[in-house]
Amino acid sequence: MIDIWVTSDTHFNHANMLNFKGEDGTPVRPFYNLQEMNETIIDNWNRVVKKGDKVYHLGDVFFGSKDDFKKLWPRLNGKKRLVVGNHDDIKFLSSGNFFQKVYMWRIFKEHGLILTHVPINQDNFRSGAKNVHGHVHTKKSPSGPYQCVCVEQTNYTPVNIESLRV
Repeated sequence: MIDIWVTSDTHFNHANMLNFKGEDGTPVRPFYNLQEMNETIIDNWNRVVKKGDKVYHLGDVFFGSKDDFKKLWPRLNGKKRLVVGNHDDIKFLSSGNFFQKVYMWRIFKEHGLILTHVPINQDNFRSGAKNVHGHVHTKKSPSGPYQCVCVEQTNYTPVNIESLRV
């Protein structure tokens, strides 16, 4: 059976992520170095995602060298789809066979979900739906029907869509 997974804000190869602090002053990403961060995300991803599964990445995929990204990305299991984030190079990511499909948002009526990079105003989605989003990293989602799937809030592991259903 094919599973559907959701994740956001991997920021592969983004060295400065190791310097960011949360509101409480602790590191947003408590890794010793960039390699440890990347490998943790890759290992956790591949631990749950099978080769034929679908993965919706809700944006902010990577920073830095495109050549380094080209080596890293194929190591991740699954058929990947992108919901564009504010730091994504859309032209590059949509032209290199990195993703099967690229969206600005994705609605799953059957699950009662709308997938976006940033949390969107409730007036922009149908009543009873949940906005699954990224972008906020360690900050809380707005109150209401929202759920953040930034890697910092999901133990650096994609989340199965079944656990997100309304």
